[in-house]
Amino acid sequence: MDLVKLRPRVPRRRGRLVAGVAAVAVLAGGGTWSAVAGEGKPAVHRQDRILTQPVTPGSKEEVRIDTSYFTSGPASERRPAVLLGHGFGGSKYDLQRQAEQLARDGYAVMTWSARGFGRSTGRIGINDPEREVADVRHLIDWLAKRPEVRLDGDGDPRVGVAGASYGGAISLLAAGHDRRVDAIAPQNTYWNLSEALFPNGVFKKLWAGIFFTTGSFPAGAGLAGGGEAAAGTGSAMGASPAGGDPAGDAAAGGDAAAGAPSRVPTGPAPAAREPGCGRFEKPLCDMYERVAVAGKPDADARRMLTGRSPSAVGDRIKVPTLILQGQSDSLFPLGHADAMAQRIRGNGAPVSVDWLAGGHDGGDQETERVRKRVTGWFDRYLKGDKGADTGPAFRVSRTGGVDSTDGQARLSGATGTRYPGLDGTDPRRIPLMGRDQRFANPAGAGPPAISNVPGLSGLSQLSGFGTGVSIDFPGQYARFDSAPLRSGTRVTGSPTVELKVRSDSDDAVLFAKVYDVSSSGSQLLPSQLVAPVRVEDAKKGRTVKVRLPAVDHNFEAGHRMRLVLAATDLSFASPVKPAAYTVSLAGNGLTVPTTPAVHTASGSLPWWVWGLPAGGAAVAAALLLTGRRRTTAPAPDPELADVPLQITDLSKRYAKSAERYAVRDLSFRVERGQVLGLLGPNGAGKTTTLRMLMGLIRPDGGEIRIFGHAVRPGAPVLSRVGAFVEGAGFLPHLTGRANLDLYWQATGRPAEDAHVAEALEIAGLGDALDRAVRTYSQGMRQRLAIAQAMLGLPDLLILDEPTNGLDPPQIREMREVLIRYAAGGRTVIVSSHLLAEVEQSCTHLVVMDHGLLVSAGPVAEITGSGDTLLVGVEGGAPSDVVADKVAALPGVGSAVGTPEGLLVRLDGATPAELLAELVRLEIPVERMGPHRRLEDAFLTLIGGTS
Repeated sequence: MDLVKLRPRVPRRRGRLVAGVAAVAVLAGGGTWSAVAGEGKPAVHRQDRILTQPVTPGSKEEVRIDTSYFTSGPASERRPAVLLGHGFGGSKYDLQRQAEQLARDGYAVMTWSARGFGRSTGRIGINDPEREVADVRHLIDWLAKRPEVRLDGDGDPRVGVAGASYGGAISLLAAGHDRRVDAIAPQNTYWNLSEALFPNGVFKKLWAGIFFTTGSFPAGAGLAGGGEAAAGTGSAMGASPAGGDPAGDAAAGGDAAAGAPSRVPTGPAPAAREPGCGRFEKPLCDMYERVAVAGKPDADARRMLTGRSPSAVGDRIKVPTLILQGQSDSLFPLGHADAMAQRIRGNGAPVSVDWLAGGHDGGDQETERVRKRVTGWFDRYLKGDKGADTGPAFRVSRTGGVDSTDGQARLSGATGTRYPGLDGTDPRRIPLMGRDQRFANPAGAGPPAISNVPGLSGLSQLSGFGTGVSIDFPGQYARFDSAPLRSGTRVTGSPTVELKVRSDSDDAVLFAKVYDVSSSGSQLLPSQLVAPVRVEDAKKGRTVKVRLPAVDHNFEAGHRMRLVLAATDLSFASPVKPAAYTVSLAGNGLTVPTTPAVHTASGSLPWWVWGLPAGGAAVAAALLLTGRRRTTAPAPDPELADVPLQITDLSKRYAKSAERYAVRDLSFRVERGQVLGLLGPNGAGKTTTLRMLMGLIRPDGGEIRIFGHAVRPGAPVLSRVGAFVEGAGFLPHLTGRANLDLYWQATGRPAEDAHVAEALEIAGLGDALDRAVRTYSQGMRQRLAIAQAMLGLPDLLILDEPTNGLDPPQIREMREVLIRYAAGGRTVIVSSHLLAEVEQSCTHLVVMDHGLLVSAGPVAEITGSGDTLLVGVEGGAPSDVVADKVAALPGVGSAVGTPEGLLVRLDGATPAELLAELVRLEIPVERMGPHRRLEDAFLTLIGGTS
């Protein structure tokens, strides 16, 4: 829906105008200007002011709100405004960098320290509509009077609000309480604070304790940990590591204020701390103490927090909303984002949902990506730029291993054209097994099970790498397991299950969680999340439907899903009186949400990933234009028309190793029906040779001919070659069959020429061929890659380490496949380190070392040639000294000690001459004869050139 405004403008009451005038009263000397400019960037002007306004509407007492106002560009140009709210425990200074960037992007930006934080006075009301929300309305009044701000009407600025955690909630509340707000971008925040701290009637004691402890300390004592987010911070409750008020002029300017320091606005310090209450409004202190002592919330506590939550005005939030919520967030889990998305979309407003990798439990806050997405959102709905990229309707970040260059988690994004909700679009039923189970809630609720430890940043991130910390104590839980999954299942949303619960106490408190159990029995708790459930009147026995935490997690084929119901959890309050619970399944098992239409895209890449190929393409184009006139491909050689491969005097030397050849003067020939093994230690030049053979790199000298045609990049004869070198890339969300079809379509050749049936028979993947490749084991991927190389039944097949990841039976099958393939008149070249396998499957060998040809010929000749002898020495394995003495003899190419004796390669000497020399050296020879093991022959061959 292309709307910038979604609500009509209405006249504002005179009383509000009067309040606005009072709100913008500026303390004498309270405003300062500074200009901040980075190298090559436009200057950003910042104005620091302390605004005064009533404690509550109509009150004679005042609070002072510390603000900063940022603009860039011509003062005569009107632009939309953005308000940025900070996280709990932080201040306006946490937002300076984001504010400056938005100012450079063409916005008038205002940041402020909420009541009780930074240099703002007043007490913390946890976004009380009569206090903190009223402050935001007054800030909008102030913006309406600025000549730089675009207006939609008298006293009505074009304005958006963004923030994380505490600041994210204020963005939602501002949209619900002030119809002048035009677009919002809340991040990692709550929809209903009561449900966040008292989920399903269970007290979230550790997070609540952190929350109230943070507000009990003097201003400026923020929480440590976490990371900076796009419009606030992503640490615990959005707190900044620095917290509150920076000291000195340099801090006021921030690290972007080089050369333009600015004075920190002075003013009265925040309210003094009261014992047990700190900077909170007293009713909030009383509420917390009451709940903490009782261990469970009462109706008044729930009513108080609900009234200060965005959900209380959800029906009035009708502006475009970008919802950014963390997956690693046990404080405000994904269910809060779902509730706000469903309600705001129901009001008719555009909504996009983005599940971030990080959250209040730490992890990657995706700061730069989020900043760009928020800017795009405001460009569309504040500036009215219809071409602005607002991103997909739904996106979820997924971890794809670790970047070896910096040790950071690699992220990719899966996107969908619509938000699927927590129930997904294609729910699956996973049967569970298990009888009625009885377990105990121990006296004092200890020791408690452990799922997550709030404030221990990054603990939940471990689950993304297949590990984590979770403990359930024997006798305190029930568990129900699924059978091993026949195919991989990507759960995106909230699983549900129906249970029968009975207790010998009035109330039962359970903590539900679903583990991912591997075939080895190790279990992983996705995102370290649990769902607390309070079952009242449990003595009678009740059937309850439990909604488990929303996650995005892939359960691999062969793994199990394990439902655990625990009596305790470290993060929550459990009944202190002992009790016994009995739990059984009421339905068939778990219902898990899946979203097949949500497709994984490539993660964000460093510039050089796309920059270098683009530059290389430009260089290649130039070379083609300038070089094609000077060089022409050699004519085909009719005498080699039936020879699969002939390499003549091939050489390659890389630029950074000018003194050393990767390949030098290499020559050999391969005939039809041969299975050639290309052998050599690491660095021998094997891979370089194969890449030149396929036209991927150009040799410095010599030539390669395939069926008489000279090899050049893109040469038509390469269509007769199938290759699998250095691994194959597949699209993980597609099936194996779809990947093969897509590959063949890319060749542009007729479908009937693919011979898919033969390739699939070779792969031997069975039913797995119709599963997503992301569920494949390494061995299955290897077999699929080989089948891909065999599509079209090429006359020359090149395989690099084809048995990697295969088990012994699969290796034997692969050996038979290669032998049969060559027996049909085709040719196979195999590069491998498994010498015993090469010996059994190959008919011929080429041995390389340091880029040089060491030996070539039939396997039988190389392993059993007369110039390779095994000399048995008395006493077993000969010493290195003995081997060195023999190697130095004239006519000896090399000598290597092995457990069986001395392996000697002759280079001119006869066996009789060698024996005479061994006797002269007083080496006790027990036996001597030809050696016929490839492994030792190989060691002998490369020993002379290493």
